Amino acid sequence: MGQRGTRMAELVLSDSERETLERWARRHKSAQALALRCRIVLACAEGASNTEVAERLGVNRMTVGKWRARFVVHRLDGLHDEPRPGGPRSIGDDDVERVVVKTLEETPVDATHWSTRSMAKATGMSQSAVSRIWRAFGLKPHLVDEFKLSPDPLFIDKVRDIVGLYLNPPDAAVVLCVDEKTQVQALDRTAPILPLLPGTPERRTHDYKRNGTTNLYAALDVASGQVIVDVAPRHRTEEFRRFLNLINKSVPEHLDVHVVLDNQSTHKTPSIQRWLLRHPRFTLHFTPTYSSWLNLVERWFAELTTKWLKRGTHRSVKDLVASIRTWTTNWNDEPKPFIWHKSADEILDALANYCNRISDSGH
Repeated sequence: MGQRGTRMAELVLSDSERETLERWARRHKSAQALALRCRIVLACAEGASNTEVAERLGVNRMTVGKWRARFVVHRLDGLHDEPRPGGPRSIGDDDVERVVVKTLEETPVDATHWSTRSMAKATGMSQSAVSRIWRAFGLKPHLVDEFKLSPDPLFIDKVRDIVGLYLNPPDAAVVLCVDEKTQVQALDRTAPILPLLPGTPERRTHDYKRNGTTNLYAALDVASGQVIVDVAPRHRTEEFRRFLNLINKSVPEHLDVHVVLDNQSTHKTPSIQRWLLRHPRFTLHFTPTYSSWLNLVERWFAELTTKWLKRGTHRSVKDLVASIRTWTTNWNDEPKPFIWHKSADEILDALANYCNRISDSGH
């Protein structure tokens, strides 16, 4: 009895075709779709029917018939995908280059920076085309980053000193990053906050009431992530000395204490100098001027502000102080140390490269 169904196209492979198909089918870098097509053709060349090949490879019988027919007509070239339909490219490389160069080297006559509309008008292109080009090249004329270079004559020495403490802390010592968050405001909204609901965000009034301020002192243990805090109504040498006494009581007596802190005047008064003479295990390491990014406790302040203070409401300074202490206690229950990765050489090399770019900018 003859076999029913569509007559199969006869498929015979040459030696070179068979070698190429076997190589494509087992090569790791081949696309999975191409490798499957090669296996289909190889199975068909063995004399198997479309149905048999489909069952063996776990594909549809129509798929087998398609690639058998494509190979018979176009041979190896038939196994590759055909060009997809679509309109011809309307923006050439010259147009792209013109937009990029104009964005980087020119400014509009009526503004300090380009917008998609002004660039589209200047180049005769559509606003969406300009937007796509900018996204492709990462150009954002509406954004600006600010920087501040430290004029500290001991900048290099201080960077090496502090980064060395982070990456290679001394034995039998604790490294603490200390700073003050001054004028923390106890803010309350002028109307009750409406809670979060499905489809509706939490809602609050735009204006608020100021209920006083306090000053937060914090010392972050670089190794463990534990934080020692104190709050005070004023920000003077007396309050800083009291905080140093708190640190002295909190750190075991057999450990030296290395303190990373900024150059505020309250940290360098004769009163503090006398206190340091009475406590020789303390060593202060000052960050360079305008370089608060070197002090890891700033990261902890950012966590506190973002997760707790920014959306918190406090009806009094007492309420604010209790709230800060509660959050700190929860933090210390599961502390998360901030890991410093950059070496001093990497920081200084990056800064040198940036300074070279500034000096060569022509401004």
